[in-house]
Parts: sequence; structure tokens; C-alpha cells
Amino acid sequence: MDLNLTSALQRAVESGGMVLTAEVMPPRGADPSHTLAMAEALRGRVHALNVTDGSRAVMRMSSLAVCRLLLDAGLEPVWQLACRDRNRIALQADLLGASALGIRNLLCLTGDPVRAGDQADARPVNEFESVKLLQQVSALNRGEDPVKGALSDGATTLFQGCAADPHSRSWSGLQRRLTRKCEAGARFVQTQMVMDPAVLERFQNELAKPLELPVLAGVFLLKSAKNALFINRMVPGACIPDDLIQRLDQATDPAQEGIAIAAEQVKRYSGLVQGVHLMAIKAEERIPQILDRAGVSLPPG
Repeated sequence: MDLNLTSALQRAVESGGMVLTAEVMPPRGADPSHTLAMAEALRGRVHALNVTDGSRAVMRMSSLAVCRLLLDAGLEPVWQLACRDRNRIALQADLLGASALGIRNLLCLTGDPVRAGDQADARPVNEFESVKLLQQVSALNRGEDPVKGALSDGATTLFQGCAADPHSRSWSGLQRRLTRKCEAGARFVQTQMVMDPAVLERFQNELAKPLELPVLAGVFLLKSAKNALFINRMVPGACIPDDLIQRLDQATDPAQEGIAIAAEQVKRYSGLVQGVHLMAIKAEERIPQILDRAGVSLPPG
């Protein structure tokens, strides 16, 4: 394998060692300085930085553009790509472009429904969903032209992952879907927020491990009891337990209590799965505190 064509994230995942990633949000405007500052604060703390793609169906700067800006700054991005807003031709074009720009890591997503966002009258596309997108990435990595024969100007070199929700109400449905994603070419799975270690352990042992699919467990920073209740009400599949909400409600400093909860989860989950993915929406500056409190860091070199 040519190491020049692999990413630090890919090498970390394939080594079997602990993997750390974190999420940054593109700006709602044309100035990326705040996003880049949040990313810079995580230099040397995580293997790669996920860049969201129209999360919650809300307009923000192109995730592909932010990924290139991170590369220019010497930081490794994970490009989140949602199918909701693009037909297959647009997706194919962006995949080729990303590979040409040096973007190697990709998280394939179906995308939140338009009705969840702030422009509910926008028209979704949804020609592909995440499984078809993974199949398309795998084909382009093999150098296959989507119409006929081989790509005349070279194959892509993308390291593609998928998402899953261990708290899914349908375990059999989750199993079928994860198996299809693995068969389509997913090389790792990044979970939605996990609030119950027993759920994560079952997901690892019964679903991911038999597929030999490395798991990055989602750790979500809670800011207050009110914030947790809002997430439970508004985010599909969210199930923040009452005991954590009570901890936040009774804390003299809810922000610090949220950091403590996230750090506890990082420590616990890193013993169950290969890595963790940190999400701190509009509070990315707190991620280093979570890592410090959890006592985890990247290995030297």
C-alpha cells in the first residue's frame, strides 16, 4: 500500500489502536475563520476532524470547501457527504473532485430530512442513500466508470465510513442496515451519540465485531439539563437518560458537569470499542478539556 495515498485516520484504524476524531461545523456565512480556529485548537489532539454537511438540513458552507481549507492548514479532515441534496451525477463529480483535492476520509450519510431544517420548502433529491453512496465510492476506488468500463483519468483513493445508531428501536433493522453498509464497502462505523455503555457493548459484540467493522463511538457534550431535554425532544433517536439530566440539573456548574460526563464516556467507551468521536456543537473549544479530563491523547509521532 502506498502510504502517500492513505490518511492518518486510515492508518490509525487499520493499526487497531485507539482512534480519536472530533466534529467541527462549517460557518453560516462566507468567513471560515471561527471554524478554522476551533479546528486549530484540536491540532495534535485527534486523528481527524469531521466536517458536517448540512446537518439538520440547515444551510452552512460547503463541507468539501471546509475540508480543503483544513488540509491547507495542515489538519486532516473527514468529509461528511449527505445524499439529500445531490443527484448521482453531482455526487460522482464531488467524489472525484474530493480525491483530486487530496481529501481521503469520507463519511457516507443519507442526510437529515429537509423538514427538520429551517427551509422546509426546499426540494430534496434523495436519489441515493448511504448504502448506494458507499457502493458508488467503492466502485470509483476500483476505477470503475459509472456508465461503462474504466475511469479514463484514474481511480479515487477514498477511505469511506458509515454511520449507525446503536439506540435504534429496531435491532434487526439496524443489523440488516449495518451489514449492507459493510458489504457496500464501509471501512469503519461512526455512531450517533451513545448514552448507555451497555447499548454500545451490545452493538460492538453482536453487530460490528462479527462484521470486523471498527467502531468510533459518538460522545456528545451536554451543556445543561435544558439542553438535554431539548435534544431528547427534537433529535430523532436521542435518549439521554434521566440520571444524566438530573446530574446536570443539580450541578452548580452545568457546563463543567457536561464536560465531566463526556470525559467519563470517553474513558468507558474507549475500553469497549476502537475509538471515540467527539461532538460539541457550538462548544468545540471544550473538547480539549474533555480529552484532558479523560486522560487520553494521541500516541507520539
